[in-house]
Amino acid sequence: MAIVTAWDDKSVGLLACAQAGCPDCLEALMRRHAGLVHAVVRAQGMGGIAYEELIQEGRIGLWHAIQHFDPERGASFANYAWVVIRYQVWYATRSGGQEQNDEADAWLEMADEIEEDWWRWHVRQALLEVVGKLPARLERLIRLAYGLDEPGPYSLAAIARQWGISRERVRQLHNDALLQLRLPALSMRLRSLCEQDSRSAYRQAISLNRAWQRSQRRRP
Repeated sequence: MAIVTAWDDKSVGLLACAQAGCPDCLEALMRRHAGLVHAVVRAQGMGGIAYEELIQEGRIGLWHAIQHFDPERGASFANYAWVVIRYQVWYATRSGGQEQNDEADAWLEMADEIEEDWWRWHVRQALLEVVGKLPARLERLIRLAYGLDEPGPYSLAAIARQWGISRERVRQLHNDALLQLRLPALSMRLRSLCEQDSRSAYRQAISLNRAWQRSQRRRP
């Protein structure tokens, strides 16, 4: 069964209609993304519960994802729904099928964790995207210094030893990388996710960059 990941204009229209309470549009989206439910259940494992029961739990998760998804946030529906469905299936597996808690209560219990998981995933993707636009040497430095790859993170002194250069030179390169990462053109998406995209936040970033550039010009 295919997994539909595209979120085109037709899907956005169906979403708005479904969230407004239209059962036909809701069912159309449920059918369109049914493959995602099966994929999550297969990846999650049975946990001693019948496959069809977990598929039903996954459908509940998909329903919640449709109700809460906001395409304006720039996220992929498949990524968002995967997290929501996974938690719904995980909850059923954890309870072993014995507990019959109210579904709404179960959803509320997990909602904050789902949102946090979703946010962290997208922040990391945005961070990797902007770091990937740096020159190769600076990209490698940031990946090492902040543990974006395994193993890590490494101190600037440790990176200096690895590269056979002085710690001061690594510190300069590190600051050069941060200067570029603060540029609005590169950091816009990441700042938006972290709610650091206000005018004052951009002014502060520009001020920090100018201060660093002035300090470099004063160097002997």
